[in-house]
Parts: sequence; structure tokens; C-alpha cells
Amino acid sequence: MVGEWKSLPVAELYDFSSGLSKPSSAFGSGYPFLAFKDIFYNSAVPPHLTELVNSTEEERSRSSVRRGDVFLTRTSETMDELGMSSVALRDVPDATFNGFTKRLRPKNSQTVVPEYARYYFRGPTFRQAVTAMSSMSTRASLNNEMLSRLSIALPPRDEQAAIGHILGTLDDKIEVNRRMSETLEAMARALFKSWFVAFDPVRAKMEGRDPGLPKSLSNLFPDRLVDSGLGEIPEGWGIGRVDDEFNLTMGQSPPGETYNVAGDGVPFYQGRADFESRFPKRRVYCTAPTRLAQKGDTLVSVRAPVGDINMAFEDCAIGRGVAAARHRSGSRSYTYQFMLGLEEVFTRFEAEGTVFGSISKKDFHAIPCVVVPPEIVAAFERALAPLDDRVEIIMRQCGSLACLRDALLPKLISGELRLSLLPAGAEHVTA
Repeated sequence: MVGEWKSLPVAELYDFSSGLSKPSSAFGSGYPFLAFKDIFYNSAVPPHLTELVNSTEEERSRSSVRRGDVFLTRTSETMDELGMSSVALRDVPDATFNGFTKRLRPKNSQTVVPEYARYYFRGPTFRQAVTAMSSMSTRASLNNEMLSRLSIALPPRDEQAAIGHILGTLDDKIEVNRRMSETLEAMARALFKSWFVAFDPVRAKMEGRDPGLPKSLSNLFPDRLVDSGLGEIPEGWGIGRVDDEFNLTMGQSPPGETYNVAGDGVPFYQGRADFESRFPKRRVYCTAPTRLAQKGDTLVSVRAPVGDINMAFEDCAIGRGVAAARHRSGSRSYTYQFMLGLEEVFTRFEAEGTVFGSISKKDFHAIPCVVVPPEIVAAFERALAPLDDRVEIIMRQCGSLACLRDALLPKLISGELRLSLLPAGAEHVTA
């Protein structure tokens, strides 16, 4: 250990207990419930739990959620998903937690700063220790005896707090950006549905109301709906297929050993496992790509499961689990929103799959769609392009902040990077 740092057994610092196991009929109403997914996907317990359970007063007392509690996933299909942690940074009144997790409750609230624990238990040292001792039968598991063999590295309390503050500030900024992106996404989705699903401008003109659009734009919409094979559509609009409206490139896996993580070649996306919110996460590079997507293309997962949507923020190679689509007019925003609207269609192909759901190029091309006049597609693109540009900037910043956090985390919690060596005020660099 470095300087004043100590390495202490987890069992010396925490009491272990398992969570609440209830039948499915007990969920949907009642009191807050910390679910497995809440722990798996969040390094800190969310302040507002969306799941509810009918729990008794005794259960709420025995399986409560208090500041400083550490929750670990204790069973999983794979070792990589075992021992994922989430730390309570505040009390959650009346809450209980999932039976497939372990709660580590501090024996002394002054020993470990919760904001530090949030990152230590998600850090590489602890994760590697869990993976090394986990047992695999049909499922990976983590029991009390295994937990008692783990340890935690503790710097002085003030340094714990400073480490938690620096890393937490980065995560706070990522969360603010994520919420802003969600708001912008919702605005874009609402406009698409208004123009191309509900046909609000047309209905307003039919009823003698002002569509609320500039006159030049309002004039592009007709004032009448007519029957079609897809239900009512604006007069003058047509019915076609995806093949008529969009250029579609189905991915293909490159031959041989052409993948690497060193940055040689072009970014390569194999399937929906590479997707994140709006833009994909970079996994590997490919030196011999066979199918390419262009920056701004909409990426659609076409295998297991079908229909997850991302957008390419750079030129990239795509494998057989991905298709790239772009409206023939070149509109990226219209394409992205249109593909999001095919959720029910894609779900059908997922359900009709044999072992794994999939959709072929032929079936993709044959999906029926409304043919929108090109001048209205162009108007939609002009309206949405600044918003989409802003979302891309926000998500790129999130990626940069996450990379900085992930680079700092192991150095800070191992003592390799000491806060006493940082320039004065460095902890406020992301504010």
C-alpha cells in the first residue's frame, strides 16, 4: 500500500446480507424496490427507484437501503456480470433490494466514504478479484465465504472523499449531458410523429386551423387525407416499400483475422452488442472491411435482437449483424426517425426467428411505407439537422468524459496518482 493507505478485509468493514425474494405477483405496486438491473447498470443507487414491491414492515427493516450500503450482484449467467456494484449515496426510505444481490452494510460509517466505495468496487482491482474467485457451474455465484476473502484499499478519509469527488464530478457531467440528449431526442421524435404519423399539419388545415408553421412550410402540406393500404395518408403522398425510399447496405463479416483494438483500419461494428444510446461504442477496428457505412447512416441490428437503432458518427465497417440505411434524398434525420418507427415491424421478425431472430435484405426491402414528397423530407432535415448536430456533440463529450474517468479511476484508487501531486484546483477541472 502507498503511504498511509491500508488494505482491509471486506468482512472487517461490512456485514453481509441477501435481499428480498418475492413472487412476481408481489411486484407492480407498493414500496420502492432496488432491482438487479438498477445495480448492474448504475455505480450509484438511483435516487428514484421505478420498480415497486408489496413488502412488509419487517422486510423493509431487514432489507433496507441506507447511505453507505454496497450492493453486489451475487449470481449471473457469466463471470463478467458477477459482483457488479452499486453504492447508496443516500438513504432510500421504505426501499428493499433484490434477492439475487448481496448487501454490504458498513459496520462503521466513518471508515469508508461511500463516494469512494462507489468507484473502488467498480474498479479493476476489485472486479479482477471477483472474477478470479467466482465459481461457474450453470451460473456464476458469489457467496459470503468468497466475499470474506476480498479486501479493499483505503487511503485516508479526506483522500477518499477527494477521489470520490473527482470521479463523481465526471459522472455528474455525463448524466447532465445524457438527460439533455434525451430531451433533444424526445423533441425530434415528437416532430416526426406530428408530421408523418399523426399528420397534424394536414389535420389542422382540414379543420381550418393554423398549423403553426411558416407559410412556405405550411404550403407543402395538403389539406386532405385519403384512404390507402396503410390507412389514411395525406393527399398526394404515396405508398411504397423501404427499397423505394432508402439505400440499404447489409453488413458482412470480413474474412480471416482482420480485427484489432490498436486502431489499425476502420472502426468495425458487428451487431447490437456494439450499440449504445444514439451512437455505437467502438469495440474493434478492421483492416479488411467488406461492407462500409458512411457517417450519418442509420445503423440497424438485423440479428438477435432485430431493430436496435444507432447512428454512425463516422465512416465505419459493418458486420453481418448490422445494416446501414439512408434515405435516397440523403436525409439522415428522417432516416433515423423512420427506422425508430419500425419497432413493431422489427419485433415481428424477432418473434418469427428460429434460433435467433433475424431479418433478410429481401424482407427489409419489402417493408411497406408511406412515400413522403421529397420537399417535405428536405424541410424535416433542415429542421432537425441542428438538433442532431447538438446531440452528436453532447454524446461525443460524454464519451470523452467517460474515457477520462476510466483512465483516472484505476490510478486514483491504487494510489499510483496521488491527489497531493495534482495542481491546486484540479479537482474542479470538470465543473
